[in-house]
Amino acid sequence: MILIADSGASKSDWILIDQNREFLNFQLVGLNPYYLSTKETEDILSKELIPFIEAKRVEHLFFYGAGCSSVYKCMMLEEAFQKFFTHAEIQIESDLLASARALFGLNEGIACILGTGSNSCYFDGSKIAENIISLGYFFGDEGSGAHMGRLFIKDFLLNNLPESLSESFKNKYHYSRDNILDAVYNLPFPNRFLASFCKFFADNLSEKYIHELIENSFREFFINQVEKYEKFRKVPISFSGSVAYYFEPVLKAVAKEFDVKIEKILKTPINALAEFHSK
Repeated sequence: MILIADSGASKSDWILIDQNREFLNFQLVGLNPYYLSTKETEDILSKELIPFIEAKRVEHLFFYGAGCSSVYKCMMLEEAFQKFFTHAEIQIESDLLASARALFGLNEGIACILGTGSNSCYFDGSKIAENIISLGYFFGDEGSGAHMGRLFIKDFLLNNLPESLSESFKNKYHYSRDNILDAVYNLPFPNRFLASFCKFFADNLSEKYIHELIENSFREFFINQVEKYEKFRKVPISFSGSVAYYFEPVLKAVAKEFDVKIEKILKTPINALAEFHSK
């Protein structure tokens, strides 16, 4: 059996392929080694995944994840996986490679991720040949849910939102200034907290402020990521991630401003990865 996972900052999608090529899907929280210790990862696996599969029958485990560009962080994950998947060959790669393989297979292109965080690369059909560094939710992650959330929350706290929009937000979330600052500066996963407001943005997309916020966040992504690839107008460009998927019309309109046509948008790479590895 083959087990494949694609993990972002907020959630991880898993798919099990059995000997009859039948697929079984699971969803867990995100397993990012920058935020979770080996023991914490083991605890999540033991509660949310292992009871539902026959781990000892898994022969190949392909794990693609955010935070998996560091050899040391990959070793932390591998240690957790080895506890349960004792007969499996384990391969750990970045979520960026997952996106590239899902979007382009064995062809070249620029793969972009817009979810809780953001990232991009030039994929030559075999490997990631170029990667413009993403600085995370504090300094970067343009075009992501965390980036949009950070811009919105700043304006909310500074009373810069349109009054009607500010009242709608207060009525929906009932957050005080202290609640918000505590979530951002003291509690775990501030990026997830900031990205959680994307549902509110989607519900209020007709509001001029929200629409312009999303447009401007996407523009920053194209300026700081996409435009920096020498081949960005010569090869296909495709996206994966929930933010790209749910705000597709806005994203495509911004791409048009940069004379770019988006070839494909996937909400999640997991099913395309299953096809890639089952071949």
